[in-house]
Amino acid sequence: MTTDRIVRIMAGLMILLTLILAHVTGQVDLAKPSWLWLTAFVGLNLFQSGITRFCPMDSILSKLGVRRAQ
Repeated sequence: MTTDRIVRIMAGLMILLTLILAHVTGQVDLAKPSWLWLTAFVGLNLFQSGITRFCPMDSILSKLGVRRAQ
């Protein structure tokens, strides 16, 4: 698996997880909107990495030895 694929999987997983947590905690009246800040952060990071071609997660995975897509 390449870094590009892992980054997309991680971003999608984080977005789905935070939306589920916001929904579940919203039913129990906990901090419902707080989880959505993490979703906004992931979306903003995807946006900036699309423009600047710099992704912190991609850099971390490369240093861990995961191969980059060609």
